[in-house]
Amino acid sequence: MLACFAAFAFPLTGLAEKRPYIIVVTHGQVSDPFWIVVKNGVDQAAKDCGVDVEYRASEKFDMVTLAQLLDAAVAAKPDGLAVTIPDADALGSAIQRAVKAGIPVISLNSGSDVSKRLGCLLHVGQDEYIAGKRGGERMKALGINKAVVINQEVGNAGLDLRTKGFIDTVGSGSQVLAVPADFTAARDATSVFLKKNPDIDAVLTLGPTGAEAVLQALEQTGKLGKVKFVTFDLSLAVLEAIDKKQIDFAIDQQQFLQGYLPVVFLTNLAKYGLMPASDIILTGPLFVTSDTAKQVVELTKKGIR
Repeated sequence: MLACFAAFAFPLTGLAEKRPYIIVVTHGQVSDPFWIVVKNGVDQAAKDCGVDVEYRASEKFDMVTLAQLLDAAVAAKPDGLAVTIPDADALGSAIQRAVKAGIPVISLNSGSDVSKRLGCLLHVGQDEYIAGKRGGERMKALGINKAVVINQEVGNAGLDLRTKGFIDTVGSGSQVLAVPADFTAARDATSVFLKKNPDIDAVLTLGPTGAEAVLQALEQTGKLGKVKFVTFDLSLAVLEAIDKKQIDFAIDQQQFLQGYLPVVFLTNLAKYGLMPASDIILTGPLFVTSDTAKQVVELTKKGIR
């Protein structure tokens, strides 16, 4: 992360002075509290590194639109491309076209398992399977017997890996409930499920929007604070619930860095031919508990956590 600052503090004469142009394409809507932070990281890196960066995202989770955004990015011939890979089957060809065109590509957030195979230079994020496994280990230590995983974005391979890591750890008796992306529909579907399955003593959500819907569902069914509740990723509402001990802990992947670091790396590659010698730069998983939630709130308000 300090590479940009080092480069500008000690300018090297003779190196190209062209202002790099980088495109970032993600599957996350900017209105989503998680993806707002990713974009903040992108914007801060563009400012720190003095480069031109375009952030492009689909308005909903749609692989056809995302593939079109990737093809448009390739046609723009940027000096670097950062992409999320929630579905390698749908997006792999577009990413490989970028690589074939000589555009350096870094993957972020989702796609750690396929990044190198598709020709990306490296991945910035967390190993989603390991994150699910570690979350499951921590949740299992809470004494759970039967859990449900709420999936609000069916078709996202990263969420599937989180789920697999979790279920492989806590036991095959756990279930997966697919819910719509719509907040109200997700809340109501979860409420119905909890009423029909009173033996469920633990809930895992795969993102902050899902977590906020489940909070209401647990309250509606009288189970808030009575079942163990864990979520991936942060939002202000999630942190407040952790502080109140309504959520036991959150699994944090520091998504600000997922937006920030690819721009830094691609800038250094374009300017100086430098790139970390690693297949993956891990940004998580970390855990936020009731002991640390208040410390994180101020950074969340600033759009960093």
